[in-house]
Amino acid sequence: MAGVDEAGRGSLAGPLVAAGVLLDLERIGRGERLALARLDDSKQKSIEEREDLYPHVLRAAACFSVAVRSVRAIDTRGLHVSNVQALSDCLRAIAPPDALCLVDGFRLPGCELEHTAVVEGDARSAAIAAASVIAKVTRDRYMHRAAELYPGWNFEGNVGYSTPEHRDAIRANGISPLHRRSFASVAYNQLDLTGEFPASPSAGAAVPPLEGSADVIDIREAIAAEADPDDVEAIARDP
Repeated sequence: MAGVDEAGRGSLAGPLVAAGVLLDLERIGRGERLALARLDDSKQKSIEEREDLYPHVLRAAACFSVAVRSVRAIDTRGLHVSNVQALSDCLRAIAPPDALCLVDGFRLPGCELEHTAVVEGDARSAAIAAASVIAKVTRDRYMHRAAELYPGWNFEGNVGYSTPEHRDAIRANGISPLHRRSFASVAYNQLDLTGEFPASPSAGAAVPPLEGSADVIDIREAIAAEADPDDVEAIARDP
């Protein structure tokens, strides 16, 4: 059974991270079965709970994949297109020909693999829930690293999502290079920001390279990425 899910679709800042997990229940030990029994939507769990589940998910997975779409890619191609492409890449990387393929929420146009959309799949499918944990932990760790470069937006706390404190920081500091400008027509308008965004005091700072996701998710095979670190479209598979 293969499942895919994403993290970061609704955030104001940071990349979109998709993950896929292939589960072979016949090869999973008792400890991993108990861990999988605790899985449901990772967004409903605390950071500590997700971090605790993360190594169990990696051990339980026959293989897993992670795909990243950068802020620039999202702004250029659109959020939904980027999301569908990332989820499709993850499914292709892990699904053998005879696998039951499950996707959280909606079907993937253009994906040639037979798959089923499962509404609230991260609460109904162990494979989707496992992918949700990998995607969320990977993205959270990345945003915590990014917070060191951009301390004015509390990325260590909000990991790029819209919170009252995050919106106040945007009003005070403008947007950072990690903020999605394509959200301006919806999210930023709610902040009563009009015209040009206020200048960011750290606009010249380097964006953390998404190639570094390889060590964040503890995989052995390095992520193959495009040359431009600000427009990374990365896919990694393990084992």
